[in-house]
Amino acid sequence: MNGKISLLLLFLVFLTSTPGVCPLSFQEVNVEAGEMAVLQCPSYREYRDGDAEVFWTSHTVDEMKLFNMSTSAEQRQMGVLVHGRILVILRASVNHQGNYSCSFRNSSRQSWVSLKVNTAQSRDSEQMNQISKECYTEEYCKLYCPEIFFPFNTLNITRSGVTWHKEGGSSPKDGYFPSVKKEDSGNYTCTRSYLYDGQIYNMTSTVKLDVQPSKITKKAVIISPEDKQVFEVDLGSTVVIDCKAVMMSKMDDLFWLSGSSFVDTDTSLPVFYNDTRVISTEEIRMRTSLIFRKVSEDDLSKNYTCKLQSAYQTSFVTITLKQKAAPSSYFVALWIVGFVLMVMVLTAIIYAKFKVDITLFLRRILGCHRTIPDGKSYNACLMYYKSSTDPGLNEDDRKRLESEMKYRLGYSLCRYSPDVVPERGEAVLDCIKQSQTVVLVPCSEDSGSGVDLLKSIQASLKKLQTHVVLIKTETAGVLSTSSSLEALQLCKAADCVTWKGKSSMLPSSAFWKLLRYYLPAPQRAPRALI
Repeated sequence: MNGKISLLLLFLVFLTSTPGVCPLSFQEVNVEAGEMAVLQCPSYREYRDGDAEVFWTSHTVDEMKLFNMSTSAEQRQMGVLVHGRILVILRASVNHQGNYSCSFRNSSRQSWVSLKVNTAQSRDSEQMNQISKECYTEEYCKLYCPEIFFPFNTLNITRSGVTWHKEGGSSPKDGYFPSVKKEDSGNYTCTRSYLYDGQIYNMTSTVKLDVQPSKITKKAVIISPEDKQVFEVDLGSTVVIDCKAVMMSKMDDLFWLSGSSFVDTDTSLPVFYNDTRVISTEEIRMRTSLIFRKVSEDDLSKNYTCKLQSAYQTSFVTITLKQKAAPSSYFVALWIVGFVLMVMVLTAIIYAKFKVDITLFLRRILGCHRTIPDGKSYNACLMYYKSSTDPGLNEDDRKRLESEMKYRLGYSLCRYSPDVVPERGEAVLDCIKQSQTVVLVPCSEDSGSGVDLLKSIQASLKKLQTHVVLIKTETAGVLSTSSSLEALQLCKAADCVTWKGKSSMLPSSAFWKLLRYYLPAPQRAPRALI
């Protein structure tokens, strides 16, 4: 194969160096096997399409053939059509691959076309007929399928539509994306179909779509005579400025100028424009959009003018771009401080309102039940005392209280029995020392030690700095406490929980939640938490 290419190059050198032979032109065409190939001979001023007959010669590996209009019937049987400067191969194969030359009658000028036919084995490594298209996220995007223009009607060839395909992805209808996304990036194959003599023939191209993220700022101006406008923009952002006008005639034009130069419509440029014209029975409206792909420092120093050119009037509006002022660091710092303070206040309010539920929830989630620290043996020392004014808890309520704390909630208790006489102060003190918290429970007059018990432990509680929880009772909505001075003093220093009779018996009552909140975490996991 390399030897054949060398021979071809030597042949071309010979032609260009031969006296009387004009300099030749050379072009290359790539097609897929089984698809239609269109070869075009360049036109020259002295030879217009109808002025001279064109001769095509194939220089393929197998043989050399001459094609022209006079042998068209035979060529159609071979799947080849010739019309002037156009040579059409309906279904290209590897046998058609090679070089083709074309020349005009009575002319020494000769042009060459190299046809390369890509097979399935070579297709993966070839970027045949590929064009690139760049779009921006969340914007309209239209893919265009390349087409070779030649006289279809003269050759009795009719267009049969275009189909799009993306391997491993969804195919856009008519190549149109109403709002393109980043995941739409990739290679799209478009197939143009043509109908000839009852058969369908295809031409395939590849469009590489690259979807870029964009920060689009859309601004609009309306044409008014000698108007000036300034737009604030961010450097590096995509900006679209729409200019709108009502036209007086179809011959009127609306376009953008950069200084005194025309802005181009080439979408690959950093700054370009496109336009839309809407024609109704009453008026003609036109919109032309000036698009900055990424605003640069250079764009800020230029003037752009949207101009309406009309036979009746000429109007224009000049715009300049100005960089948005950065927010003051003082206001940014003030905003941050205000936000932090607001979060702290909201957190404090929420915690104050729901601190009991939050604490109990965290204990349950974090599994706060473990060995009692500081050498203590019990979570609580449960002590009963007799009150002369507070009705206190009856025997059934006391049994329920102990059972709930010990068996359901998992607290280890040092129970100081109501019938223990005050003289046994050492036993009371020992129970307090071994417990994290002392829970004082009032009893009815016929049970429990009296105020002498409170007198005997008050000094010890203060010395040992033991945490005290005092249970009070509420009867008929009236809160009562012991009338003794010792009980009143303990109530001021202790955390108080109110027993409200039957309503406090429920495991989900406020009494049990608050008691659990004031008590330390139990020694073992509760059997059930409500």
